[in-house]
Amino acid sequence: MARKLEHWILLLAAGLTLLAGLFLTFKMYAAGQPLLATVCLATLGLATYIYSTGRAYAFRYLFPGLLAVVVFVLFPLAYTFTIGFTNYSSKNLLSPERAKQYFLDETYVVDGESYAFTLHSDGAAYRIRLENENGDVFVTDALALKQATPLSVPAHRLEAAEAPLSEPADTKTLIQNLKVLKLVSVTLPSGLVASASGLREFAPVRKLYQPQANGELKNQQDGSIIKPNFETGFYETAAGEPLQPGFKVGIGWANFKRIFTDSSFSEPFLRIFGWTVVFAGLTVLFAFSVGIVLAVLMSWEALRFRKLYSIFLFLPYAVPAFISILVFKGLFSENAGEINLILQSLFGIKPNWFTDPFLAKVMILIVNTWLGFPYMMLLSMGLIKAIPADLYEASAIAGAGPFTNFFKITLPLIVKPITPLLIAAFAFNFNNFVLIALLTNGRPDFLDTAVPAGTTDLLVSYTYRIAFQDSGQDFGLAAAISTVVFLMVAFLSIINLRLTKVNQTENR
Repeated sequence: MARKLEHWILLLAAGLTLLAGLFLTFKMYAAGQPLLATVCLATLGLATYIYSTGRAYAFRYLFPGLLAVVVFVLFPLAYTFTIGFTNYSSKNLLSPERAKQYFLDETYVVDGESYAFTLHSDGAAYRIRLENENGDVFVTDALALKQATPLSVPAHRLEAAEAPLSEPADTKTLIQNLKVLKLVSVTLPSGLVASASGLREFAPVRKLYQPQANGELKNQQDGSIIKPNFETGFYETAAGEPLQPGFKVGIGWANFKRIFTDSSFSEPFLRIFGWTVVFAGLTVLFAFSVGIVLAVLMSWEALRFRKLYSIFLFLPYAVPAFISILVFKGLFSENAGEINLILQSLFGIKPNWFTDPFLAKVMILIVNTWLGFPYMMLLSMGLIKAIPADLYEASAIAGAGPFTNFFKITLPLIVKPITPLLIAAFAFNFNNFVLIALLTNGRPDFLDTAVPAGTTDLLVSYTYRIAFQDSGQDFGLAAAISTVVFLMVAFLSIINLRLTKVNQTENR
C-alpha cells in the first residue's frame, strides 16, 4: 500500500512538473521566442521519454547532469562565441525590425498650427478641449489618465447643443498629469494627429518617415532618404552618415581581426596578454615556493607547536578572498595604510602602490601569493607524507643536510604529482578577475590607448571593461576576446589532462 501511494505521488509530481514546463513553454512562445520555446518543448519531450520508458533507464541518472552541462556550460559558450561574430554593442542593440520601427514611430510637429488646450474633469475621467487661432474648438471623448501608456483618442468639433464642460483644471493638476498627457494622441476630424507640446499647447504631428517599397525610409519633412546598411548595422543618409539607433548584424571575423590588427586594440591586448602570463606564472611560482617551504617546516616532527602553526598558516585560505583583498587594499593605502606608515618610520619612504605601474604589479603579486600559499602548503604536506621515510634515513646516514634532502629527495618526488595542479592554478589565475577588480580595477591606466586598459589589467578584466565600462560598450569585441581567452585556457586544460594521464600511466 505504501509503495502504491509513493508511486502515485511520484506520478502526480511528474505530471505537475510537466504541466508547469508546458505552461512556461507556451509563455515563451507567446512572448515572441519561438526558438527557445521549441528547445524547451524538445527537452520536455526527451525528459518524458527517458523517465517513462525502461529502455532509457540508465539515462535517468545522467540526464540532469547532461542538461546542466548544456544549459550552464555549452549554451553560454556558444552564445558568447556567436556574439563575437556580430557588431553587438550599446550602439547596435536592436534587431533590424525594431530599429526600422523606431524610425517609423518618429514624429514631427506640423509648422504653423497649434492648439491651446484645457483639461476638464468628466467623472473619474478627463476630456481635452482644443482651440486653434481661428476659434475652432474640438473636444475629445472621456479618457482615463492613470496609466503612463500611449493613448489614442478621437476629437470632434464642439457643438453648441452639447452639454457644457466642467471648469478647466488648475495648473497643479496639469503638471501632475503632464507625463501621461504627452503620451496622448488626439485625432482631429481633418485626420491630423495632435500631441502635447507644452503645458498649455497641443500641436499636430505627423510620422517623420514613410516606408518605401525597396526598404528605404523617406523623410516626409525634407524629402531625404535613409536606407539600412547591413554591413555596418545602421540606417544611413545619402552622405553615408549613420543614424542612431543601430541594429545587430553579423560581421564575420572582424572582431577577431581587430584584436590583432587594429593598433588601438592590439597594442594593449598584447601588453595585457604578456602581463597576464607573467602574473599567472609568478603567482604559481611564488605561492608554490612559499607553500612547499612551509610544508617542509610543518612536516618536521621535532618542531614544537607545529599543529598550531599549521592552523595559523591555513587561516588565509579559510578567510573569503574578497575580504582579504579589501583588507590588503586598506593596508597598502598610500596615505593612511599601515604598510606605508611602517616603511616611512623605518626607511623614510612612502611607495606609490596604486599609481606606480611596477609597484602596483608587485602589490598584486604579494596579495595573491598570500592568498595562494596555504593551498600549495596543504598539497605539499600531503605529498611529503607519502614519501618513504627510508629515503631520509639513508640520506642522514650519508651525511646529507636539510638542503640536500629538499633538492634531491623532497622536491623531485613532489614535482611530478603536483605539476597538473600547478597548471590548474595557472589557468585559474589566468582569469583571476576578482583580485584585479577589488584591488586595483586594472589601474593605473595606459595613457596611450583609445580603449579602457590598465597596466594591471588581466585579459578577463580588460574584456569586462570593454564590455561594461567603455562608453561604447562593445559586447561583440568583448565576446571575441573572451573566446580567445577560453581557447587559451582550454589549451592549458588539455595539457593538464595529458600530464595527468601520463602520471597515471607511470604510476601503473
